[in-house]
Amino acid sequence: MAQLLTLSRAAQLIGVTRGELQKKIRDGDLAAHDGMVDGAELRRVYPDLCLEESGAFERVVQIKEQAFGRRVRERLLPSQEVLAQRLFAQGQELDSLRRHLARYHELLTTVRARIEVLEQDGAAPARELAGMLDDGLAAVLGSQDSDDTVAVMNDMLRVMTAQVTIRPSGHEFFVEGSETILEAALHAGLAPSYGCGNGNCGLCKARLIAGQTRQVRNTDYPLSEVERAQSYRLLCSHTAVSDLVIEMVEAESPVDIPEQQIVARVRSVASLDADTLLLHLQTPRTNRLRFLAGQNVTLGYAGGGIDFRGDYPVASCPCDDRNLLFHVTRADAKSGDGFAARLFAGAVHAGDPINVWGPFGDFVLRPERGLPLPFLCCDAGFAPVKSLVEHALSLDCFPEIALYWAATRPGGQYLANQCRAWAGALDHFSYRALDADNGADAGGRAAAALVVADGALAEKGIYLAGDHAFVDAARDRLLAAGAPSGNIVATVL
Repeated sequence: MAQLLTLSRAAQLIGVTRGELQKKIRDGDLAAHDGMVDGAELRRVYPDLCLEESGAFERVVQIKEQAFGRRVRERLLPSQEVLAQRLFAQGQELDSLRRHLARYHELLTTVRARIEVLEQDGAAPARELAGMLDDGLAAVLGSQDSDDTVAVMNDMLRVMTAQVTIRPSGHEFFVEGSETILEAALHAGLAPSYGCGNGNCGLCKARLIAGQTRQVRNTDYPLSEVERAQSYRLLCSHTAVSDLVIEMVEAESPVDIPEQQIVARVRSVASLDADTLLLHLQTPRTNRLRFLAGQNVTLGYAGGGIDFRGDYPVASCPCDDRNLLFHVTRADAKSGDGFAARLFAGAVHAGDPINVWGPFGDFVLRPERGLPLPFLCCDAGFAPVKSLVEHALSLDCFPEIALYWAATRPGGQYLANQCRAWAGALDHFSYRALDADNGADAGGRAAAALVVADGALAEKGIYLAGDHAFVDAARDRLLAAGAPSGNIVATVL
């Protein structure tokens, strides 16, 4: 019996991105049927597949070896009730297969008996059919089938995780451990509609089309009788018991994200290097910031009767909407940015309230294209690029991600270790540090030249972030080499 897998599950099993599988399907290297791939087809395309080296296998081994560990129980496995329901569902599937096999066995026995009767009557076709049946059964019963590890692993993962498919977009993600559906969607890089994330506002309600959910958090928002009858659920308070199909609203562009004003608190202020500070803000649980990766916000700090403000790109992924990170530079402070000046003066402390307005800006990913992604940035232009890279990694739909980070001063790649860690851990991610001692424009031309040398400009979504000199020089070089202008997305800091 064919083992059909969704692209998301197949990618999870063999340890590649969905983007890689989609590219193989487009190129005709991997057969797919209605968005599903056969386990045997995966083994054909990946003959050297070693599940022991995949993240899925490692997770299963971890659970087997630490079956009673607190971390495993609380973070990797679902609750006991959800786990029991998933195991019960798989037991029902197994029982159904057993009944079908029993019926097939009965049918074969009946057919064999009938053939024997016909043989006794001397019917030549009956002897031929008897030979075919005997040979076929001998081949099946005598075969030494190899252990279908893909099928076994898929069954195991179905117990550990539930897959959610969104309509109408077709996006897919997995719910792991005790996550709510909303948390899992955000961790997967999606942009669902939501507000408080705490069961108070009702903005995250979605219609359940197929599958089972379980409420895991109390809520104050009352669904109407009509909404209950239509199988609506609050995604922030429910987890998935089985694989789900849900109908929900997603943000497709910056215009779908409402402007917000919240009061966050300073979690910490740390030095990234001599000229760059890391500001960590945390929002209230009931009033989180909804934004798209790459967007900006305005930060405000009231002190001494003066309201200091500054505009900054968010340097963190929307998948963690409560923890907002910002890279504030000494150059910002020298340019008249009152907020940055206060920060470098040591006048902003942990626990201080910070007003946050936004988000704004259209320096955002276009995931529907699924193109290879080169990111080119200079100095603190890395801040919005970092958010985009983390978002792209969580979406898992891009076959290649390349980062070119130019710095106009020695050691200006203040998070180089993190970039190298990405490159070391991810096969489809590469990182190149560039010196731009001769100016940001020279750094832009150098970074663009590397992208041009790599070729296939028409098949790339190219993102630029830095000052005017860097962005203009990089864009001019790319356009001159034939890159489509519509494939270039840029922001000037």
